[in-house]
Amino acid sequence: MEKVLFICVHNSARSQMAEAYLRELGSDIFEVESAGFDPTEINPLVVEVMKEEGMDLSNKATQSVFDLYKQGRIYSYVITVCEESDGQCPIFPGMVHRLHIPFVDPAAVEGTREEKLEQIRTIRDEIKKNIQMFVDGEKSGKHSLLELYGK
Repeated sequence: MEKVLFICVHNSARSQMAEAYLRELGSDIFEVESAGFDPTEINPLVVEVMKEEGMDLSNKATQSVFDLYKQGRIYSYVITVCEESDGQCPIFPGMVHRLHIPFVDPAAVEGTREEKLEQIRTIRDEIKKNIQMFVDGEKSGKHSLLELYGK
């Protein structure tokens, strides 16, 4: 099994969504976690839009990427999902691939509650599309995301 770590600043939205989708779409070939540089709490609007997809993040905790690093965790893929995290990722021992696939920060969306939900749904759907491409690439041996976002 390939081990994957998704990283974002707060581990409150994008990395959590990516983890949930990879868990659902690729659990037969991936073990997955997510973490943040400065973990907070999961964004309640993210919990709401993921529930629409049948995924309950309401009891999910955030965790620190530095704690995982100190534990000596080894990953095949370390994937940063926000602009703020590019170049900040610690180098994990044994890491094979590092990808940076940035998505809009759900905490930064503006408007009414419904407008925010709609924008977060768009972010969610973009994350799902990329995770599906990642899974398909791993299964087929054609790693299009590695070519686009790999370091």
